[in-house]
Amino acid sequence: MKEHIKRITRYKEIRAFYEKYERWFIPTALFIGVAGDFFTFRVLNIQSVFLLLTVHMFLAGFTIAYTNFYGVGKVPKTKFTRWLRIVCPPIIQISFGALISASLVFYWFSGALSASWPIMILLIALIVSNETLRDYYQEPVVQVGVYYFAVLSFFVLALPYRLNSISAWVFVLSGLLSLGFIGTYIYSISKFLKRFYVRRKKMYATVAGIFLVMNVFYFWNIIPPIPLSITEAGVYHFVERQGNNYVVRDEVRPFLDRILPGTTIHIEPGARVYVWSSIFAPANLQTRIVHSWEYYDEEEGEWEERDDLSFGITGGREDGYRGYSRKSRMDAGKWRVDVQTVRGQKLGRVTFHVEHVDETPTLITELK
Repeated sequence: MKEHIKRITRYKEIRAFYEKYERWFIPTALFIGVAGDFFTFRVLNIQSVFLLLTVHMFLAGFTIAYTNFYGVGKVPKTKFTRWLRIVCPPIIQISFGALISASLVFYWFSGALSASWPIMILLIALIVSNETLRDYYQEPVVQVGVYYFAVLSFFVLALPYRLNSISAWVFVLSGLLSLGFIGTYIYSISKFLKRFYVRRKKMYATVAGIFLVMNVFYFWNIIPPIPLSITEAGVYHFVERQGNNYVVRDEVRPFLDRILPGTTIHIEPGARVYVWSSIFAPANLQTRIVHSWEYYDEEEGEWEERDDLSFGITGGREDGYRGYSRKSRMDAGKWRVDVQTVRGQKLGRVTFHVEHVDETPTLITELK
C-alpha cells in the first residue's frame, strides 16, 4: 500500500513539474525533431532517413489519437497509460519537427536560403505559436491540421525519390495520397471518438484548405522543387570538364569572400564568366537545369533577364550532378544567376559583381 501511494505521489510530482515547465518542453521537443533531421541526413543513407520519417508520421498520428482518447476517459487509467499521456505532447512535437523540417534540412545543406525560406517561416511560426497558443493547440481540428501538413510534407519529399521524377503530376499525386491517408485517419477515429465526429467537417475543410494553398504555392513556383537541391555553386573565370572532374579557375580570395554571397569577379571587357553548379537529385532522375542570368540596371532600378542557359542532368551521383553555363560581353555591375528547373522553380542563386580591369588577376586552378 505504501509503495502504491509512493508511486502515485511520484507521478503527481513529475506531472506537476512537467505542467509547470510545459512552455519550455514543447518548443524544445520541436527543436529536437528539427535537430534530429540535421543529424540523420548527415549520418544515415536516404532510405534509412525515409524509414525514420515514416515512423515519425505514424507516431505523431498515434499520439494525437491517444491524447484525445485519454482525455475523454476511453483509456483505462493505469501506471503505463498515465505516463504515456505525459510524454505524448513532446513526442507529437518531435515528430512534427522531424516531418516538417525534413524539407528545410534538405535545402539547408544546399545553402539555398532563397529556396527554403517558406519552410523556415513555417517552422518559426510553429515554435512561436506553441508558446502563445498552447490551449488552442489542444483542439482536435488544429492538431489534425498541423498533422496533415506534416503528412503532406512527407509525401511531397518521399514520392519523387520513389518515382524518380519531379514532374507536376508527382506533386499532385503526393497531395492525393496525403488526402487519402488523412481522410482514412479522421474517419477511423471519428467512428470511436465523439469529439472527432462532431468536428470532422471542420477537419476536412481545414485539410482541403491546406491542400489547395500548397497546390497554389507549387504552381506559382513558391515551393522549391523537392527533392532537387544545390550542393555547391559559384562564379569562375573558367570551367572545363576533364574526365570525371571539372577544372575551375578563380581569383585568389580571402576565406570570407569564398563563403559569403556577392563576390566580385574582375575581368577584361568581353571576357567570359562561368557559373558552375552541382545539383543533388534522386537516382535515375533525368531533367534539365536552367541558369537564368540577370543584370541589375541601376538607372531603372530593376533586374533585367539577359540569358536562360540550360543543361540536362541525371541523378544518383552522391556528390551531385555538375554542370555550368557561360556568358561573354558582361556589363560591369551587379549580376545574379538563378539555378532553377524548366518550370521556373528556384533551387538557389549565385550573386556576384563584375568589375572591368585592364589585366586579368592571378588565377588559381581547382578540381571539382
